[in-house]
Amino acid sequence: MDLFSQTEENSSLIPLAEKLRPKVLQDVIGQDHMVGEKGILSRFLKQKRIPSLVLWGPPGTGKTTLARLISKELDSEFVAENAAVLGVKRMREVGNQGHRNRIEFGRQTILFIDEIHQLNKSQQDVLLPFVESGDLVFIGATTENPSYEVNSALLSRSRLLVLNHIEEKDLLKLIDRALTELSIPEESLTEGARQALVEWAQGDARKLINSVEHLFYDYKENSPSLTKEDLAQFFSDQSLQYDKNGDQHYDCLSALIKSIRGSDPDASVYYLARMLIAGENPILIARRLIVLSSEDIGNADPRALSLAIAAKDAVEAVGLPEARINLSQLVIYLSCAPKSNASYQAINSAYSFVEKTGALPVPLHLRSSKTPLMKKLGYGKDYQYTQDGPTGWIEQDYLPEKARDQKFYQSSGRGFEKNLDEYRNWMRGKKDN
Repeated sequence: MDLFSQTEENSSLIPLAEKLRPKVLQDVIGQDHMVGEKGILSRFLKQKRIPSLVLWGPPGTGKTTLARLISKELDSEFVAENAAVLGVKRMREVGNQGHRNRIEFGRQTILFIDEIHQLNKSQQDVLLPFVESGDLVFIGATTENPSYEVNSALLSRSRLLVLNHIEEKDLLKLIDRALTELSIPEESLTEGARQALVEWAQGDARKLINSVEHLFYDYKENSPSLTKEDLAQFFSDQSLQYDKNGDQHYDCLSALIKSIRGSDPDASVYYLARMLIAGENPILIARRLIVLSSEDIGNADPRALSLAIAAKDAVEAVGLPEARINLSQLVIYLSCAPKSNASYQAINSAYSFVEKTGALPVPLHLRSSKTPLMKKLGYGKDYQYTQDGPTGWIEQDYLPEKARDQKFYQSSGRGFEKNLDEYRNWMRGKKDN
């Protein structure tokens, strides 16, 4: 008998994710730091009060569920809106209703706005007077970094709570809940299939539940026990979670740069692959690596900059998928190259000094003396042509008088920079350190 046939008569149109949505705070999984016995939300609710909140976390981690449960626990008026379709007029209507609820009925109104990052600054500003007066308790949910997407004024009036990806052990429990709700025997999914579902979900509980539900409908005529191999086709046309304009973009790019800086070619290639598979622009990656070749490697290996520029040209010439090989070559080279940020530090130090001191007078002997007037004023006088020195160097001052003691460049002594140190010492007739 087909194990799926037992659920054939279940014709409910309610999505499985909605059926499994926690009804009480204790049923929320994966956010113990907030809903556990000592969690911050638990403490707030014991006091029967809640400040305005910004819930920041990946998709499917329970932001909407938490907002609903908070309102239920406090017996508050709950208004849920999505920022993508929410206008200023509607926000004012809800704010005015919240004012009436507070004044006439002594009842709190919670306004939950999903995808708060989609509201512009002016729209967010509309909420401020209602939040400040206590007419509304605002709860905003976002998958994007609030530091970039939420007005500082609104953020300062709210408590930021960070939600975590749902851990593997909790996702496995969720699979069991889903199978029970669908009246599907546990043995309908092998351990390999369960693990594949968990890995596919990437910490997203809603994604996991939807996957189980889709599998039930798509594969109910199949073998009574689905394996990892049975799921291959189901996953084949899906893409990695990645927003080229959001946190995933910034996080993966940051991880790529830091892995190269940390001389870890394996991690570097991993993040490169992850970005390319998700659809990141390879030219953007190549341009950032050109900057890194000077910022983090510099003259410890001057070839890094040339290779980075060549890789960018190669990416433009051949495009993907072949260009991934060029980028891989570059990323591995940069990861394994000696590191020095001396050039980066030198220009930063020079910038800082110039901003503090302004345009100090250029020494007379270094100034251009192309006209008779310039020569009469002493421009270029006493300048010594360094090529006439026995080593191509003659001692003379180059910095303005008030900057004579400044040292902007400090060699790392690594890689080719060590060779440059030795050459400079030879020119000056100094012994190697």
